[in-house]
Amino acid sequence: MATAQEPERVSAADFIRGFASWRLRSARRPVVVTHHGKDAHVLISHDDYRRLRKPASGEAVDALQASLANLVEAIRDAVLLFDRDRRIVALNPAARDLVAGDDDLLGRQLVDIFPGFGASLVASHVARLIECRERFAGEVPGLLHPRQWLRVDLVPVPAGGAMILRDTSETFEGAAEGDTRAATIAAIEAQGMIGHARLSVREAIEDANSALISMVGVDALAIRRVRFSALLSIATRRCFAEALETVFRTGEPARVEAELIGHEGEAVPVTLSIAERRGAYASDGAVIVAVPRSPRAG
Repeated sequence: MATAQEPERVSAADFIRGFASWRLRSARRPVVVTHHGKDAHVLISHDDYRRLRKPASGEAVDALQASLANLVEAIRDAVLLFDRDRRIVALNPAARDLVAGDDDLLGRQLVDIFPGFGASLVASHVARLIECRERFAGEVPGLLHPRQWLRVDLVPVPAGGAMILRDTSETFEGAAEGDTRAATIAAIEAQGMIGHARLSVREAIEDANSALISMVGVDALAIRRVRFSALLSIATRRCFAEALETVFRTGEPARVEAELIGHEGEAVPVTLSIAERRGAYASDGAVIVAVPRSPRAG
């Protein structure tokens, strides 16, 4: 190997003049190029260079194991390793935070750590994992807390099995809220007398329901991209504009009495409720609910 051989030395000037010769010599032993009498560079063959860069097989395995361990320590999902007796043999910081904080979990059984383990399908899947090396992935409720949902992945490993956990409660709560909103809109539509519209930040109508379209007596396509204030009587436009500006400025809902102008020019007294549609980074516009009121209420 190149590192075990006595190198030859040559000045930088002589190396440049006789590069072809020194290149051939470097295939047999290292060539040290000097600059002002000091060693500056070493020329070796490509095979020797590759051998120098390649770690020993044992070192490579140790480096890989250390890298995997560091990766598991760093990920945000909780990872617990358990043996065939269902005892915890290793876990990452995320698992310690999720399950028990500062409590020592090593050596404890899964059933002692997870209150809902015995009554959960996870217990049977852990058994199949240990006996048949069968994987599992799914959303499981009540494993740690009654109203908590966890994404559970079971993976076979040489020690026994690995349980990877992620709290997905917010996802399920978001889905439930979405279902509630959809049901609320369906109930409003069934009532038949409550109009609502979705506005852009520039007040343009992006969508309107049939009740609102019926109040103004226009075609559904004709109302799209029209400024909502254009549907109001001139006397009530200013109050509406001020209320909408307040909603966008403060984020608080507002309510204002106004008059929608029908296709034939008749005034339809309504109470408008305005709420902002807030996106992750900025306002996406507003939602307006229009409820007809008696003319005498104005």
